[in-house]
Amino acid sequence: MRVRRLAAWTALPLAVTLGLVACGSGGSGSGESDPNAAVRIEIAEPQHLVPTNTNETSGSQVLAALFSPLVDYDEAHKPYAVAAESITSEENTTWTITLKDGYTFHNGEDVTADNYIDAWNYGAYAPNGQNSSYFFEKIAGYDDLQGEDPKATTLSGLKKVDDDTFTVTLSQPYSEFTAMLGYTAFYPLPEAAFSAPGELAEGYEQAPIGQGPFKMKGTWQHDAKVEVERYDAFPGEQPKVAGVEFRIYQQLTAAYADVLSDNLDVIKTIPTENLSTAATDLGDRFQQSPASSLHFLAFPTFQEEYSNPDVRKAISMAIDREEITRSIFKDSQQPARSFVSPVVAGYRENTVGAPGEFDPTKARALYEAAGGPSQITLSYNGDGGHKDWIDATCNQLKANLGVDCVGNAEPKFADLLTKVKAKQPVGLFRMGWIMDYPSMENYLGPLYSSNGSSNYYGYRNPEFDKLLAEGASAPSEDEAIEKYQAAEDLLAEEMPVVPLRFGQNNFGHSTKVKNVEMDLFDRVDLIQIEAVS
Repeated sequence: MRVRRLAAWTALPLAVTLGLVACGSGGSGSGESDPNAAVRIEIAEPQHLVPTNTNETSGSQVLAALFSPLVDYDEAHKPYAVAAESITSEENTTWTITLKDGYTFHNGEDVTADNYIDAWNYGAYAPNGQNSSYFFEKIAGYDDLQGEDPKATTLSGLKKVDDDTFTVTLSQPYSEFTAMLGYTAFYPLPEAAFSAPGELAEGYEQAPIGQGPFKMKGTWQHDAKVEVERYDAFPGEQPKVAGVEFRIYQQLTAAYADVLSDNLDVIKTIPTENLSTAATDLGDRFQQSPASSLHFLAFPTFQEEYSNPDVRKAISMAIDREEITRSIFKDSQQPARSFVSPVVAGYRENTVGAPGEFDPTKARALYEAAGGPSQITLSYNGDGGHKDWIDATCNQLKANLGVDCVGNAEPKFADLLTKVKAKQPVGLFRMGWIMDYPSMENYLGPLYSSNGSSNYYGYRNPEFDKLLAEGASAPSEDEAIEKYQAAEDLLAEEMPVVPLRFGQNNFGHSTKVKNVEMDLFDRVDLIQIEAVS
């Protein structure tokens, strides 16, 4: 299994029986397995398909087919080697990575240490504008690659030993570094990906070349599909299907209708409006399993009307999480009052405190005293099944704060991300986070640190950054968690976002597939799925 981040769809409930295994099983699926058939899986339009620039779930699902990670995660959320033969360190600062033999890129190039070094340097170099550049921050020399006129073009902490081995020196010890390496940003890139050293070849993103179990079939057909086919030279466990069509939908309801009619094989998220009938519609082809997702509303803290933490706290108190969970999500999600998911060590049940409790009287008094705006906009991606809960939230804010509230649907999640990244005025905006690797730090660093890869709301707190750094360099997990919890307490004081719900995988499939499994990170297991004849 593997990991992922910003979620386009409304991921549904964390059944909070966290003793469940990480994957759900796949329903009845009658018939013999057909290894020569392809399967069709629903996704939204990816924002990018370059590993170091992909930080949302749909692009990640595609890249999981095309690439094999250095590590993956077992049912206890612990990393184990995949494309790596070994990853070792004596002091948690200098790490030696040895690659497994036999891996080749889909164009026939051998996979070597240079492919990782080149890819990571490209991702870390600030002028390349990669969304996941942040994940290389811990490597020595990262600061020299930042700014408009960087001092260097390559990370000093990356050194080749031989074709199968390289070392990674961190700027300070980090005991969880191995766990990070399952993240998409740490995939390798072939020589063919570059037109010159450090320059991505034009057109590479439209037909990425990886070293995973599937290779591209044609090019990325934007707003329509991405097709991949089995790569027979892959040295790991071979897929049980000949290929995958990742079919791009703008509306989940259309995908659901296609699953019911066997015109689509897997829908990764059942639309909210179909939750009450999904068990009847699909029978045992309606599946549920735990997820790592957290859903929240984010404030543009750089805008004056949302710069006061009391305004943000008042909005949080004006939202009845339980009512929306019942009425919209049919009790299929868990209300969230913390900034990290229950699936990671260090989770505490209610870190938000009083601002997380529904209290409309106190909310209005606080909002008026803080000078909150008379109109609130809630922006969301229209391709993600969010309209119902956004409308319900707006109705609560109207009633409980006495404001005008409107929902604003951007056509695609990629459009919403582009606007908020550019600090265009979109008001509050919905976000969903699926962990990249199993650690509290992964819910805190990317989203709230001053240079976090997904800190779209402009939150800055040097003390938060300091606590996060101290946790990352702590010699033990318990000591790290203590620092991370202190950092989370700062978020509760300043409320840059409003945690709303913890999610769960609610997915379904056609009669033409079996052994459909999804992991904690909103991804279909492409090795286990089978087509049936």
